[in-house]
Amino acid sequence: MATRTLEALLDTPEEWALFLDIDGTLLDLAPTPDSIQVPEALPGQLNRLYAKLDGAMALVTGRSLSFADQLFKPFAFPLAGLHGAEYRDATGVSTAAESGAFETLKRQLAREAESYPGVLIEDKGGAVAAHYRLAPEYEEILHERMQHYAEMAGPGWALQLGKMVFELRPARASKGDAVERFLQADPFKGRRPVAMGDDLTDESMFAVTNARGGLSVRVGALDAPTCAVHRLSSPVVVRNVLARLAA
Repeated sequence: MATRTLEALLDTPEEWALFLDIDGTLLDLAPTPDSIQVPEALPGQLNRLYAKLDGAMALVTGRSLSFADQLFKPFAFPLAGLHGAEYRDATGVSTAAESGAFETLKRQLAREAESYPGVLIEDKGGAVAAHYRLAPEYEEILHERMQHYAEMAGPGWALQLGKMVFELRPARASKGDAVERFLQADPFKGRRPVAMGDDLTDESMFAVTNARGGLSVRVGALDAPTCAVHRLSSPVVVRNVLARLAA
């Protein structure tokens, strides 16, 4: 059902705006953040789809803007990075996250994580993530320690839970807010959103999409609780749908 609905969007492309998460949605999850693989054809397919939608397509991700650009080079799409703390609009103008004293906290966290073999610290600039996919036995203690660092960071920062990861990010940032921001400006303005994501961090994006009469699609485990109204089973299915849309 979701596949047929999505493939019908290009019957009236001028009515729709597409918002895509990256990890676990466009790309298969990997054991470490840096080992993620981008299928060779995907950047070009996204660029063709971007053109068909007259630019009303954006990536909305927990990755940094610079990292996401490396994944899909030579293309630079409208993008909300770090859950919206970083933002590049359709004209190419970027807004960066500010980290300030957060740099000291990140160094402390990285040093402490050396005591937890297999735990990987991902420095995203304006955010920091502690991945325990390779060391699930540290989930409880890592959650406790990340709550401690969230308290150290202060009210301007929030602890975000994800798939085998705890992340400290700017509290003002959410993917839902990022989608709202895109929808206030051309070429997104006046269109109905289609949002695709796979994680807890995408639920705010789904909520905004539903409220605006759009199509929200949760990717992955079909029994995961979500406010999305459609489901696709895996990033492979997502890529197949997008390839057909881009053809």
